[in-house]
Amino acid sequence: MALTNNDILKKLRVALSYRDEDIIEILKLVEFDISKSELGALFRSEDHPKYMDCGDQLLRNFLNGLIIKKRGHRPPKPDSK
Repeated sequence: MALTNNDILKKLRVALSYRDEDIIEILKLVEFDISKSELGALFRSEDHPKYMDCGDQLLRNFLNGLIIKKRGHRPPKPDSK
């Protein structure tokens, strides 16, 4: 069985010991806003009525934000004149 984006996000959350607030702050680093209730819907079981799929864009933004949090912002490229 393949992992879903929700599964990947859950596993990263556990592995990094992040709380909801941590994930929201990481997403803010890439200017992606999500509410605490929307985030909670991602971590519910699939059969729960308020379950929400984690889309590719959300997971991609979380991973990009995580890179910024761990490494810092990428320095601007020098002009190649």
